[in-house]
Amino acid sequence: MRIDFDPVQCDRDTFYRLMTATVVPRPIAWVSTTSAEGTDNLAPHSFFTISCVSPPVVQFTSVGRKDSLRNIEDTGAFVVNFAPEPLFEQINATATDFPRGVSEFDAVGIAREASLRVKPPRVAASPVALECELHSTVRLGDSTVVFGRVVHAAISDDVMVGGHPEVTKLAPLTRLGKDEWGMLGGVREISRIPYAQWRDGEAQRPEG
Repeated sequence: MRIDFDPVQCDRDTFYRLMTATVVPRPIAWVSTTSAEGTDNLAPHSFFTISCVSPPVVQFTSVGRKDSLRNIEDTGAFVVNFAPEPLFEQINATATDFPRGVSEFDAVGIAREASLRVKPPRVAASPVALECELHSTVRLGDSTVVFGRVVHAAISDDVMVGGHPEVTKLAPLTRLGKDEWGMLGGVREISRIPYAQWRDGEAQRPEG
């Protein structure tokens, strides 16, 4: 038995809570920007993913017109800082609805680090920073999808193993429903099955 939900019949917040509780876990883009007036902004956005590989493009969604979106529209640049478990409380604190003109870096006490290719600063304690130039935006109802071309990536050598970022060292935070956050938990590894092996009966077929 299933319970049916019609987005036309539900109010906006009810269906929003339903989607954010079922589209999980969601990676977090901890987005730093600088306003046209020079104020540094920092905010987490959990509608975030990779859009393209060549050129490298990432995207996040601003639900409503938040300072991150306004600053990017005005300046054309932002940084996606990785959101790791040890910075859980600081990440949550930067989601506070501070008035425009207040820097979350300063209000929360987060150290900055200069970026290489763009003006907005990185979060010094974050292990990964993707410096982005604005590619484009798409308005969808009450939200705006922001696409950023990655022009530089800076990764701490503390999280690298054999030249590759190691997920257990990154310790990513994710967003779930309500006020819930997720941590890495168990990791499983499995290779994709080449069709030639599948066709020739060499592959171990999944049960069920």
